[in-house]
Amino acid sequence: MAIKILAVDDEPDVLRLVEIKLKKAGFEVLTARDGEEGARKALAEKPDVVLLDVMMPKMDGYSAARKIKAEANPVPIVIMLTAKGQETDVVEGLTGGADDYIIKPFAPRELIARINVALIKAGKQAHIAAE
Repeated sequence: MAIKILAVDDEPDVLRLVEIKLKKAGFEVLTARDGEEGARKALAEKPDVVLLDVMMPKMDGYSAARKIKAEANPVPIVIMLTAKGQETDVVEGLTGGADDYIIKPFAPRELIARINVALIKAGKQAHIAAE
């Protein structure tokens, strides 16, 4: 069974790039365009990994991460994927429940590598392809 990833971002170009690269790497990909929709899909679809932007309409990524971590069963891996790169932003993301924090602009191969490392740490099967 393919690893399911939910990508949540209000920027259509970023969302499309993430979707293309992750599908090419063999992941099943779901998308959402704001934090509220992302949290709802995370609870309903039970993805293995959730990628969250921070600055989004309706619910920011920090709030979505806290909601997902508190309510999801099983609890997915949460990775923040955002332009907010100040130390305070990173600390808020990690202390708020994110398992990793990646700053935009990002390299797709690094994103896939970080997803794979998180999957291995969680005891799930990772995808070897880095592209």
